[in-house]
Amino acid sequence: MSEKMEGNGKSEQIVDVGSVVEAVSADDGDAPLYSLESLCMRCGENGITRFLLTLIPHFRKILLSAFECPHCGERNNEVQFAGEIQPRGCCFTLEIPSAEQKMLNRQVVKSESATIKIPELDFEIPPEAQRGSLSTVEGILMRAADELQALQEERKKVTPETAEAIDQFLVKLRACATGESAFTFILDDPAGNSFIENPFAPSSDPSLTIKFYERTPEQQATLGYLVESSQIEGTHEAPEVGQAVTTDQVRREPHGSIGATAGHRAIAQSNSSEIAESLFRYTAPEEVMTFPSSCGACATKCETRMFVTNIPYFQEVIVMASTCDACGYRNSELKPGGRIPEKGKRITLYVKNVNDLSRDVIKSDTASVKVPELDLELASGTLGGIVTTVEGLITKISESLERVHGFTFGDSLDEHRKSKWIDFKARLNKLLSLEEAWTLILDDALANSFVAPATDDLKNDNQLAFEEYERSWEQNEELGLNDMDTSSADVAYESTNTAKTE
Repeated sequence: MSEKMEGNGKSEQIVDVGSVVEAVSADDGDAPLYSLESLCMRCGENGITRFLLTLIPHFRKILLSAFECPHCGERNNEVQFAGEIQPRGCCFTLEIPSAEQKMLNRQVVKSESATIKIPELDFEIPPEAQRGSLSTVEGILMRAADELQALQEERKKVTPETAEAIDQFLVKLRACATGESAFTFILDDPAGNSFIENPFAPSSDPSLTIKFYERTPEQQATLGYLVESSQIEGTHEAPEVGQAVTTDQVRREPHGSIGATAGHRAIAQSNSSEIAESLFRYTAPEEVMTFPSSCGACATKCETRMFVTNIPYFQEVIVMASTCDACGYRNSELKPGGRIPEKGKRITLYVKNVNDLSRDVIKSDTASVKVPELDLELASGTLGGIVTTVEGLITKISESLERVHGFTFGDSLDEHRKSKWIDFKARLNKLLSLEEAWTLILDDALANSFVAPATDDLKNDNQLAFEEYERSWEQNEELGLNDMDTSSADVAYESTNTAKTE
């Protein structure tokens, strides 16, 4: 098998495909284009496959491969991700109305682990049907229609009923691909390496929803991680009532035996210093619990530490921090404690001086972030639950926008949109330089977010305002509160209290 390297008018023999792998592994920004002879699966002759390692700015490093057969004209292209699998999976939901051709032209990066769904047609493209590709919404649907159409003649001879049903379905699918029918385009990727372009970036897109989620053990196994069978079975089997928890499952370390300093160290070892410093300003944990868990990156066993603490002017919170000795992955989560509040909360902070940038901020995964001066709005769940400062929050927003909006400065971006991005980036950086005052708004339907006051008494802080509001039906529906039934638990709770009183 002969292989050639194209670039700068030179031709160089490559020993084997390992050289291509070495190029993929290298950090050289000017990666060459490699080509090699490979078998055509249609005609059996040799065609040419070209490899190119490239970086989509502010998104991912990818390996593009394109095959072309000069004998029969067969062509194929594929996208493989040369970088790491992301810590969480992602799910993009794009609502496409009829007669909106521009939305069909949105660029889509689909990894080899992603699934595409169209609920209106009860249609699903599994990961193995269309492997990693760089296309548009229209291109993906038309390719699916062409692949279904390819074997229709054979189906008509064997099972005419099935062929007729597929013909009727193809009419509906092509109507969606051409913009004649409205539909919902869902891109679900457990690896977190897929993407749908947002042409309105950095502003929010009312038609596009992005959600991040923790992978299940089954999804970890599908991605190639080593997962024990007990972990998969554990997701389906609940522990028996009255089953005792063994000491090697949960280890309790009383506050008196560790002390505040040791407790601080235990959390800090497996958490970011930002979490530890912010929370321990208020109170040390009364009890640190350590229990086994699995790493979200490599699925090996690790330990997770958890403690409950109370933040003044806020509420009781649960802090969970874990680290993996095998791959070095670290993760921290902040969960609200106690009952679900009856009302949502909107926090408004007027940032005027350097001290305001140092205020502690707790943003839950249900809170949205707004900066009216920039027309910037981040939907709930975009950054997850974090503990940081005002300055840190703006920095994380900037990093998240660069990471999520992969086509920011790509070749396909016109000069107007590129200048718009550059201008927005400069305005975002000006927030931290405090050239002028600006407003930060945290809107949390579950009232689990918090901004620290600058004074001992919350009422004396004139730059900070808290506003409670009634949640809408749509908000309760999204949070799963409309279908929640606690009547049986309330009866049991009341009967227990009555028995104690007697």
